[in-house]
Amino acid sequence: MTIKNILTPERTLHGVQGISKKKILETIAEQISEHVPAINAKNLFNNLINRERLGTTGLGNGIALPHCRSKACPEPTGLFIRLSEPVDFDAVDREPVDLIFALIVPEESTQEHLDILKALAQRFTDDYLLSQIRSASSSESLYQLLTNPA
Repeated sequence: MTIKNILTPERTLHGVQGISKKKILETIAEQISEHVPAINAKNLFNNLINRERLGTTGLGNGIALPHCRSKACPEPTGLFIRLSEPVDFDAVDREPVDLIFALIVPEESTQEHLDILKALAQRFTDDYLLSQIRSASSSESLYQLLTNPA
């Protein structure tokens, strides 16, 4: 799996105002729905909220990987957000989050879902990459950093 297969430049956002975990999940749903019209923003938001109720997707080290499956999702779809200011995301280390990679997959893609999440989690353990992402000054540079092979 390469990030380039699931992320587009249009779904790579720099300097987004977060305010709260709920607002971020709303933004994710709206942005994905805007770029993948088959996905209804309200339904996606509810799916993301329901997934968060099962346990936080805040991994720690300022990173969150909100994710869910959706009947309306035609193929694995990613959205990356670098927040302008970190927000509380109920992360396992109790630290605020500033980097968010959302993943939406087709409902029947259980194994692919897990494989992509694992690859993303591994990618975000690279301290050098995280430093570069946090120093990036534009959505374009974020996209380039995220899609370059590890």
